[in-house]
Amino acid sequence: MNSTKRRIFKTAIKLFAEKGYENTGIEEITAVAGFAKGALYYHFDTKEDLFDLLLEEGTKLLNNSIEIKFKKCNNALDKLKAILMIEIKTIINYEDFITVVINNTLGETSRTKKCKIALNNYVETIENVIQEGIDEGIFYKGNPEAIACGIFGVTFSSLLYRLKKERKVTAEQIYKGYIETIVRGITN
Repeated sequence: MNSTKRRIFKTAIKLFAEKGYENTGIEEITAVAGFAKGALYYHFDTKEDLFDLLLEEGTKLLNNSIEIKFKKCNNALDKLKAILMIEIKTIINYEDFITVVINNTLGETSRTKKCKIALNNYVETIENVIQEGIDEGIFYKGNPEAIACGIFGVTFSSLLYRLKKERKVTAEQIYKGYIETIVRGITN
């Protein structure tokens, strides 16, 4: 991605997170980025195309991180720990991206459907790890989908709560707390 496109992209993420997709205009994106409107249209046909790239790049980053970490894992417990750390770091380091995705999961527009698919795919990854752990005898038998949704929900909501309260936390501190509670709660 060239520097102009990257600057437009980063500006759009920030504005979509702050004001919402619907309340952010192309004129505002280009003005804040410091370009004429034509620069945006040179790289993107529509605002929706810009949003699609945001979602694609963010999910690609998340999936690549998981894939790389999984190669170093010996079992489902190691994979679950890797997912927890990746989720924590993603929320801390890419809060605007996460905000945009979460804010666009309600409703039935094509954009919200894409965000729902992205979240469902992520939770399904956790679900597959939980099922693998059940099959390996590492995790208690239970409903993998419910456990995966619970893990995602607890991790996501409690971390956002801590960030919104402006508590100084590191990924390692949060990770340790989750390992001590979430992972212990589902392992044999």
